[in-house]
Amino acid sequence: MQVQSAYASGMQGLQSAQQGLAQATTSVATPEQQKPAVPNTSDTVTLSARAVGQTDTTSALVSATESSNQAQASAKVIEVASETVGSLIDIEV
Repeated sequence: MQVQSAYASGMQGLQSAQQGLAQATTSVATPEQQKPAVPNTSDTVTLSARAVGQTDTTSALVSATESSNQAQASAKVIEVASETVGSLIDIEV
């Protein structure tokens, strides 16, 4: 069983966060395929189509926030790994 270094895990986390954020922001920025023409109608199909669009946008924004949090956590992992290596070198020298 191979164990990754903390630095490698942090970098992998940052790359994953970057990909997730790019995908989420693309989902938010992409216009909906079919927006309802008349927003004040009580047509069930039109209302459900609008609700699906709002749900997609909301889930994309939540995903963007999750990716941002993942990037912050991964950066902290890299920072701690760097500090740990630095303190080990100081002790050995």
